[in-house]
Amino acid sequence: MKKHIPNMLTSMNLFSGSIATVMAFQGEFLWVVVWVIIAALFDFSDGFAARLLKAYSPIGKELDSLADMVSFGLAPSVAVFSLLSANVYKISDNSLVVDYLPYIAFLLAVFSALRLAKFNVDERQTESFIGLNTPANALFWVSLCYGLTYNIPSISVGLIYTLLVGIFVFSALMVSEIPMFSLKIKSLKLKGNEYRYFLAIFIIALVAYIGVLGIAGGILLYIALSIINSRKPV
Repeated sequence: MKKHIPNMLTSMNLFSGSIATVMAFQGEFLWVVVWVIIAALFDFSDGFAARLLKAYSPIGKELDSLADMVSFGLAPSVAVFSLLSANVYKISDNSLVVDYLPYIAFLLAVFSALRLAKFNVDERQTESFIGLNTPANALFWVSLCYGLTYNIPSISVGLIYTLLVGIFVFSALMVSEIPMFSLKIKSLKLKGNEYRYFLAIFIIALVAYIGVLGIAGGILLYIALSIINSRKPV
Protein backbone atom coordinates (compact mmCIF):
# COMPACT_ATOMS: atom_id res chain seq x y z
CA MET A 1 0.00 0.00 0.00
CA LYS A 2 2.75 2.45 0.96
CA LYS A 3 4.28 2.27 -2.52
CA HIS A 4 1.16 3.96 -3.90
CA ILE A 5 1.18 6.92 -1.47
CA PRO A 6 3.59 9.12 -3.50
CA ASN A 7 1.55 8.58 -6.67
CA MET A 8 -1.65 9.40 -4.79
CA LEU A 9 -0.10 12.69 -3.68
CA THR A 10 1.05 13.41 -7.23
CA SER A 11 -2.47 12.71 -8.46
CA MET A 12 -3.78 15.26 -5.95
CA ASN A 13 -1.31 17.74 -7.44
CA LEU A 14 -2.89 17.07 -10.85
CA PHE A 15 -6.40 17.33 -9.41
CA SER A 16 -5.57 20.68 -7.79
CA GLY A 17 -4.02 21.97 -11.00
CA SER A 18 -7.11 20.98 -12.96
CA ILE A 19 -9.32 22.99 -10.60
CA ALA A 20 -6.89 25.93 -10.85
CA THR A 21 -7.23 25.80 -14.65
CA VAL A 22 -11.03 25.94 -14.46
CA MET A 23 -10.81 28.87 -12.01
CA ALA A 24 -8.44 30.63 -14.42
CA PHE A 25 -10.90 30.33 -17.32
CA GLN A 26 -13.53 31.87 -15.06
CA GLY A 27 -11.24 34.73 -14.02
CA GLU A 28 -11.34 33.68 -10.35
CA PHE A 29 -7.70 34.56 -9.79
CA LEU A 30 -7.72 34.26 -6.00
CA TRP A 31 -8.83 30.64 -6.31
CA VAL A 32 -6.24 30.07 -9.00
CA VAL A 33 -3.57 31.17 -6.50
CA VAL A 34 -5.06 28.98 -3.76
CA TRP A 35 -5.22 25.85 -5.91
CA VAL A 36 -1.75 26.35 -7.42
CA ILE A 37 -0.33 26.68 -3.90
CA ILE A 38 -2.16 23.49 -2.89
CA ALA A 39 -0.74 21.77 -5.97
CA ALA A 40 2.76 22.96 -5.03
CA LEU A 41 2.33 21.51 -1.53
CA PHE A 42 1.33 18.14 -3.01
CA ASP A 43 4.26 18.41 -5.45
CA PHE A 44 6.64 18.84 -2.52
CA SER A 45 5.03 16.13 -0.41
CA ASP A 46 5.07 13.42 -3.09
CA GLY A 47 8.85 13.61 -3.40
CA PHE A 48 9.23 13.74 0.37
CA ALA A 49 6.96 10.69 0.75
CA ALA A 50 8.86 8.79 -1.95
CA ARG A 51 12.16 9.39 -0.14
CA LEU A 52 10.71 8.61 3.28
CA LEU A 53 8.99 5.39 2.18
CA LYS A 54 11.65 4.47 -0.39
CA ALA A 55 8.79 4.13 -2.87
CA TYR A 56 10.41 5.30 -6.10
CA SER A 57 8.97 4.18 -9.43
CA PRO A 58 9.35 5.06 -13.13
CA ILE A 59 5.60 5.66 -13.27
CA GLY A 60 5.87 8.13 -10.39
CA LYS A 61 8.54 10.13 -12.20
CA GLU A 62 6.45 10.38 -15.38
CA LEU A 63 3.25 11.13 -13.46
CA ASP A 64 5.00 13.92 -11.58
CA SER A 65 5.92 15.71 -14.81
CA LEU A 66 2.44 15.26 -16.25
CA ALA A 67 0.87 16.69 -13.10
CA ASP A 68 3.32 19.61 -13.05
CA MET A 69 2.51 20.39 -16.67
CA VAL A 70 -1.13 20.99 -15.76
CA SER A 71 -0.63 22.68 -12.38
CA PHE A 72 2.40 24.81 -13.22
CA GLY A 73 2.22 25.02 -17.01
CA LEU A 74 -1.38 25.11 -18.19
CA ALA A 75 -3.06 26.77 -15.18
CA PRO A 76 -0.85 29.91 -15.13
CA SER A 77 -1.04 30.16 -18.93
CA VAL A 78 -4.83 30.18 -18.80
CA ALA A 79 -4.73 32.80 -16.02
CA VAL A 80 -2.55 35.11 -18.16
CA PHE A 81 -4.72 34.38 -21.19
CA SER A 82 -7.85 35.41 -19.25
CA LEU A 83 -6.17 38.59 -17.97
CA LEU A 84 -4.96 39.60 -21.44
CA SER A 85 -8.32 38.78 -23.03
CA ALA A 86 -10.03 41.18 -20.65
CA ASN A 87 -7.56 44.03 -21.26
CA VAL A 88 -5.96 43.68 -24.69
CA TYR A 89 -8.55 46.03 -26.25
CA LYS A 90 -6.69 48.87 -24.50
CA ILE A 91 -3.70 48.58 -26.83
CA SER A 92 -5.55 48.06 -30.13
CA ASP A 93 -8.99 48.13 -31.70
CA ASN A 94 -7.87 45.73 -34.43
CA SER A 95 -10.05 42.63 -34.17
CA LEU A 96 -7.16 40.30 -35.05
CA VAL A 97 -5.05 41.70 -32.22
CA VAL A 98 -7.92 41.58 -29.73
CA ASP A 99 -8.91 38.04 -30.70
CA TYR A 100 -5.51 36.41 -31.06
CA LEU A 101 -2.84 38.30 -29.11
CA PRO A 102 -3.88 36.78 -25.74
CA TYR A 103 -2.88 33.33 -27.04
CA ILE A 104 0.74 34.37 -26.60
CA ALA A 105 0.15 33.44 -22.95
CA PHE A 106 0.34 29.77 -23.91
CA LEU A 107 4.04 30.15 -24.66
CA LEU A 108 4.35 29.72 -20.89
CA ALA A 109 2.76 26.27 -21.21
CA VAL A 110 4.98 25.33 -24.14
CA PHE A 111 8.18 26.33 -22.36
CA SER A 112 7.00 24.70 -19.13
CA ALA A 113 6.76 21.44 -21.07
CA LEU A 114 10.25 21.99 -22.49
CA ARG A 115 11.53 22.80 -19.00
CA LEU A 116 10.02 19.62 -17.50
CA ALA A 117 11.33 17.45 -20.31
CA LYS A 118 14.79 18.97 -19.93
CA PHE A 119 14.71 18.42 -16.17
CA ASN A 120 13.89 14.71 -16.60
CA VAL A 121 16.98 14.05 -18.71
CA ASP A 122 19.41 16.55 -17.16
CA GLU A 123 21.54 14.80 -14.53
CA ARG A 124 22.99 18.10 -13.33
CA GLN A 125 19.77 19.08 -11.55
CA THR A 126 19.84 16.77 -8.56
CA GLU A 127 20.67 19.35 -5.86
CA SER A 128 19.72 22.61 -7.62
CA PHE A 129 18.02 23.81 -10.78
CA ILE A 130 19.28 24.93 -14.16
CA GLY A 131 16.75 27.49 -15.30
CA LEU A 132 13.62 28.69 -13.55
CA ASN A 133 11.55 25.82 -12.14
CA THR A 134 7.91 25.55 -13.15
CA PRO A 135 6.32 25.98 -9.67
CA ALA A 136 8.15 29.31 -9.20
CA ASN A 137 7.11 30.44 -12.67
CA ALA A 138 3.49 29.46 -11.98
CA LEU A 139 3.36 31.19 -8.60
CA PHE A 140 4.73 34.37 -10.15
CA TRP A 141 2.10 34.54 -12.87
CA VAL A 142 -0.97 33.52 -10.89
CA SER A 143 -0.17 35.92 -8.03
CA LEU A 144 0.57 38.67 -10.56
CA CYS A 145 -2.77 38.09 -12.31
CA TYR A 146 -4.57 38.31 -8.99
CA GLY A 147 -2.66 41.40 -7.90
CA LEU A 148 -3.20 43.25 -11.16
CA THR A 149 -6.91 42.47 -11.06
CA TYR A 150 -7.64 43.35 -7.43
CA ASN A 151 -4.76 45.58 -6.27
CA ILE A 152 -4.37 47.84 -9.30
CA PRO A 153 -7.22 50.30 -10.08
CA SER A 154 -6.72 50.02 -13.84
CA ILE A 155 -4.29 48.07 -15.98
CA SER A 156 -2.48 50.58 -18.16
CA VAL A 157 -1.29 50.17 -21.75
CA GLY A 158 2.31 50.13 -20.54
CA LEU A 159 1.53 47.35 -18.09
CA ILE A 160 -0.03 45.22 -20.82
CA TYR A 161 3.12 45.57 -22.93
CA THR A 162 5.19 44.69 -19.86
CA LEU A 163 3.13 41.52 -19.42
CA LEU A 164 3.74 40.55 -23.04
CA VAL A 165 7.48 41.07 -22.69
CA GLY A 166 7.42 39.19 -19.39
CA ILE A 167 5.91 36.13 -21.09
CA PHE A 168 8.93 35.92 -23.40
CA VAL A 169 11.42 36.63 -20.59
CA PHE A 170 10.03 33.98 -18.25
CA SER A 171 9.70 31.46 -21.07
CA ALA A 172 13.39 31.97 -21.81
CA LEU A 173 14.30 31.73 -18.12
CA MET A 174 12.71 28.28 -17.82
CA VAL A 175 14.98 26.79 -20.48
CA SER A 176 18.02 28.93 -19.70
CA GLU A 177 21.34 27.70 -18.30
CA ILE A 178 21.14 30.03 -15.29
CA PRO A 179 21.73 28.09 -12.03
CA MET A 180 18.83 28.50 -9.56
CA PHE A 181 19.21 27.35 -5.98
CA SER A 182 16.73 24.81 -4.64
CA LEU A 183 14.21 26.02 -2.07
CA LYS A 184 14.34 22.74 -0.15
CA ILE A 185 16.00 23.10 3.27
CA LYS A 186 17.88 19.96 4.29
CA SER A 187 18.96 21.32 7.68
CA LEU A 188 17.86 24.18 9.91
CA LYS A 189 21.37 25.63 10.15
CA LEU A 190 21.83 29.18 8.89
CA LYS A 191 25.06 28.37 7.07
CA GLY A 192 24.25 27.28 3.55
CA ASN A 193 20.65 28.46 3.87
CA GLU A 194 21.23 32.21 4.04
CA TYR A 195 19.46 32.96 0.75
CA ARG A 196 16.58 30.61 1.54
CA TYR A 197 15.88 32.17 4.95
CA PHE A 198 16.22 35.68 3.60
CA LEU A 199 13.83 34.87 0.75
CA ALA A 200 11.28 33.28 3.11
CA ILE A 201 11.33 36.29 5.45
CA PHE A 202 11.08 38.69 2.52
CA ILE A 203 8.07 36.91 0.99
CA ILE A 204 6.24 36.67 4.33
CA ALA A 205 6.82 40.38 5.01
CA LEU A 206 5.83 41.40 1.48
CA VAL A 207 2.65 39.30 1.50
CA ALA A 208 1.73 40.75 4.91
CA TYR A 209 2.26 44.26 3.51
CA ILE A 210 0.74 44.13 0.01
CA GLY A 211 -1.08 40.80 -0.07
CA VAL A 212 -0.93 38.05 -2.70
CA LEU A 213 0.99 40.25 -5.12
CA GLY A 214 3.93 39.90 -2.72
CA ILE A 215 4.43 36.32 -3.96
CA ALA A 216 5.31 37.66 -7.41
CA GLY A 217 7.79 40.06 -5.82
CA GLY A 218 9.31 37.17 -3.91
CA ILE A 219 9.81 35.15 -7.11
CA LEU A 220 11.60 38.12 -8.71
CA LEU A 221 13.88 38.25 -5.68
CA TYR A 222 14.45 34.49 -5.96
CA ILE A 223 15.61 34.92 -9.55
CA ALA A 224 17.87 37.83 -8.59
CA LEU A 225 19.41 35.94 -5.64
CA SER A 226 19.99 32.89 -7.83
CA ILE A 227 21.85 34.98 -10.39
CA ILE A 228 23.94 36.62 -7.65
CA ASN A 229 24.66 33.23 -6.08
CA SER A 230 25.69 31.75 -9.43
CA ARG A 231 28.33 34.47 -9.83
CA LYS A 232 30.01 33.70 -6.51
CA PRO A 233 33.48 32.18 -6.91
CA VAL A 234 33.54 28.47 -6.23
